[in-house]
Amino acid sequence: MDDSEGTVVARRQVGSAALVVVRGDLTAQRVDVVVNAANERLAHGGGVAAALARAGGPEVQAESDAWVARHGPVGSGRAAVTTAGRMPADRIVHVVGPRWRRDRDNEPRLRAAVTAALDAADAAGATTVALPAISAGIFGYPPAEAARAIAREAARWLAGAPRSVREVRLVGYDAALSGLFADAVEAAGA
Repeated sequence: MDDSEGTVVARRQVGSAALVVVRGDLTAQRVDVVVNAANERLAHGGGVAAALARAGGPEVQAESDAWVARHGPVGSGRAAVTTAGRMPADRIVHVVGPRWRRDRDNEPRLRAAVTAALDAADAAGATTVALPAISAGIFGYPPAEAARAIAREAARWLAGAPRSVREVRLVGYDAALSGLFADAVEAAGA
């Protein structure tokens, strides 16, 4: 990892892999796969999705549109894989996290989105993956709760069966979000 990708805030070993917290720009990560917090139609109009589409160029949206035309909307627990375009990553894995609702148990759907993203990255042979705070932006999930669920699920997934993925980066764009991820990684006991 070089300085253009951000600053490592925390790092924990999970078996033979690493769970790393980075304060930086998700679009600048030099990884095999960047995960997008998408909507069901892969319409990249706001939040993380818009930033990835801007950085990757028009081919990201064009390939996303083609994916939806072939497979239909991206449902809970599913992932779509597209090019990363002009970003330093090779691919984008798009997953849909839950829209946060106060009266609902949101965590299982968020954890399913993390699992789907990591499974898709592994199936693509990725060794490095960068994850944002899925659902913590436009979808309204409280950032601290999202960070805890994402860190726990990433640690659980890495501790599972042997995988191609050797590093999962939890990327927070500012000190507050990367701090929440760092606290969550420590609390996860990874």
